[in-house]
Amino acid sequence: MDSLKLELKKLLIEALDLEDLTPADIDDNAPLFDTDGIGLDSIDALEIGIVLRNHYHLSLAANDERTREHFRSIETLAALIASQREHEKITSMPNELEQKGA
Repeated sequence: MDSLKLELKKLLIEALDLEDLTPADIDDNAPLFDTDGIGLDSIDALEIGIVLRNHYHLSLAANDERTREHFRSIETLAALIASQREHEKITSMPNELEQKGA
């Protein structure tokens, strides 16, 4: 999951034009939307959502309370992506088994 976290950091730096930051500057558990962390704002949150949807094919609901928690840090974003990947793997298994048996 460390490679996923590094990839996320690079994506956010590029997408949000955080030129003064490097991946090493962003702690995995630092709050993304707090002045004690990265200090991003609501516009940044929208951009992150678009990047995640395009890059990782995530389906996010803006009005879902869990979305706010998922966007808390790099750690929580990586967990969301890993969870969605695992879910996709599990749900695609029956289709793969059907194709092999056919």
